[in-house]
This record gives sequence, C-alpha cells and structure tokens, in this order.
Amino acid sequence: MKFAYSMPTRVIAGEGCLVEHAAALKEMGTKALIVTGRHSARANGSLDDALKALALNGQGYVLFDKVMSNPTVQCAFEGAAAMREGKCDFVLAIGGGSPMDAGKAMALLAARDEAVDPAAIFSTAYTAAYPVVAVPTTAGTGSEVTQYSILTNDAAETKTSIASPLIFPRLAFLDARYMNGLSQTVTINTAIDALSHAVEGMISVRASAISDSLARQSIAMLAGCFGPMREGTLSAQNRADLLCASTLAGMVIANTGTTAVHALGYSLTYYKNVDHGRANGLLLPEFLAFTAKQAGERVQSILACMGLADVASFASLLNGLLGKREMLTPDELAHFAEKASKAGNIGNCLVRPDKDDLLAVLTAALG
Repeated sequence: MKFAYSMPTRVIAGEGCLVEHAAALKEMGTKALIVTGRHSARANGSLDDALKALALNGQGYVLFDKVMSNPTVQCAFEGAAAMREGKCDFVLAIGGGSPMDAGKAMALLAARDEAVDPAAIFSTAYTAAYPVVAVPTTAGTGSEVTQYSILTNDAAETKTSIASPLIFPRLAFLDARYMNGLSQTVTINTAIDALSHAVEGMISVRASAISDSLARQSIAMLAGCFGPMREGTLSAQNRADLLCASTLAGMVIANTGTTAVHALGYSLTYYKNVDHGRANGLLLPEFLAFTAKQAGERVQSILACMGLADVASFASLLNGLLGKREMLTPDELAHFAEKASKAGNIGNCLVRPDKDDLLAVLTAALG
C-alpha cells in the first residue's frame, strides 16, 4: 500500500476556544487582516471574540468585511490590497467557506513582490503566503483545514481553485456556538456539503487508509444529526458534531481531492445560483449509483457508515432534507456535462466517467 497524507493545520476546538487560546495567535504576526462578510460574524459573536483575542495579545488589525457568497477574483485582489496598505502580516478569516477561501487567496496575493495578472490568478506559481488563521462559522466546507481557495472564475464561467500547500491555515478554531443562529436551510446545505466531501473522498483514486478512517467517522457523525436537522431540533452537541464532521471531511479532501460531483455542481452554482452544498446533494446519489456499478463494495462501505442498505435509501434521505429539486433543460444538461468533462477533478474518480456518463448522471438527477 502506497499513499501520502499531510495535515499541517493545528486545530483547537471547544466553547470559547478563540479567546481562551488567544496566545496561539501571537505566533502568526503582529497585525491581522480580518476577512469576513458584512453581517454574520457580527451577529454570531465570532468577530467580537476575534477582537478580544487580538486585544489580549496587543495585536492590531484591519477589517475587510466585503466578502460575498461565492467570492470573486476581484474580491481577492481588493483584500490583498487592503492587507498591503494596512501592513498586515497574517490573515484571520471568519465565516463560512467564502471568507476562508477569499482570505487564503489574499494571503497569497499580498505576499508577492510582483503583481499578479487577474487572468493568471489560478495558474501563477506562488512561492510565499502570509499565515492564515481560520474560524469557521458554518459546518460544511472544511476550508479551515485545506490548501484550496475556491473563487468564482467569470472568464471560465465556473468556480476554480487555487491549490497550494502555502495556504493551509496554520490554526483553526472550532466553536460551534457561532452556528446557533444558522437557518435550517443553511444548516442542511452545509452539512450535505461536508457529507459530499467525505463520500467523494472514499470514491477517489487518492483515498488511503487514513483518509478513509476520517471519512467514515465524518459520515457517521453527520448521519447522527440528520434526524434532528430535519425536525429542527438540533442540540448544542449536534452542532459540535456537525462542525467536527465538517473539519474531518475537509482533512479528507485535502488529501483525496473532490470528484465529478463537484465538477458537475459548480455549473449549478454558477449558472443557476444553487447553493454549493445543495448542488452536491442533488447530484451525489446518482453519482454513487453510477460508481456502484463497478465499485459496489466501496459504495456499500459508505452506506454502512450511515446504517443504510442501498443507494435508493441514501437518495431518499437526501431528498427528505433537500425538498423539491431544480430541473434543467436539455441544453443545460448537455452544457453542464460538457464543462464537467474537462474539469481536473474528474481524474480523481475511482470509476472515471466520460461525457456521456456525466450527462446520464445529470439527467437522472435533474432532467
């Protein structure tokens, strides 16, 4: 058995952990660029905790609170400019995947001596980055423990990732209290995003014994929360389990990458404005069914983590969480399958689909 596994991020978890372990921030630098959105970090208390932690250390900060859902290349450049102008020397990203992904890109761009052409942001060979600290306030992306920065790429009409070990966060603080005010819809969509990461990691050609162990634990923890999630009765422990499961799934894809589910889902998000996690959930059962035709035992091992007998039961579970699904036209189906067939993460699939297979998956899910 040959494989490589890496996880350089230090994870600190628990209620109040950001303030309690404020001293850990001292090693990051003297002045933070706080990267977040306009509202949620203020509402859920995470921004207040970050400011308290920085104040305890005598560290300064610049607040960049302009990150939108599905951050753009322009947003990354604006944040990098703010970082340079403010003479910040580390990034403190607070929020869901959008602020964390944007913050990572800013850490790369701001550290370069030479300007980056926006058209080349995804292809530039980066050699340095400022340290990144991540404080997730949703349980889905796992970006707090990955080397990916995923941005909206208008030139290619999709979402594209910058992948560099330089942007693995140095620190991640997991405090489930920040998720207490999340809506049921956001909670479901982000949890299904985490589930998709764990499942896709297990049907990747890059899966290993370590990534599988993390994925199985993540899937089992998520499965234990789906009932209360659907009923709107999540406890504090459920929230903590969701956050931990999301981080575990992030550790998985940091080593395995994602698969065709993400490749297909990006078009749903870009063209149809479907939330990323929801897009994954709409597609995941059909892609599992496709994979099961040649890797049945592998798929059964995934279902066993959830106590399910077959893919039909898995589809029924997700349908109950996602509700009425979007439908695509024949032209949209063909276009999205064509785009996905050219995506790099197709090569990660244990059972590799061609364009016709992708079209069949899309049609079965949304046709």
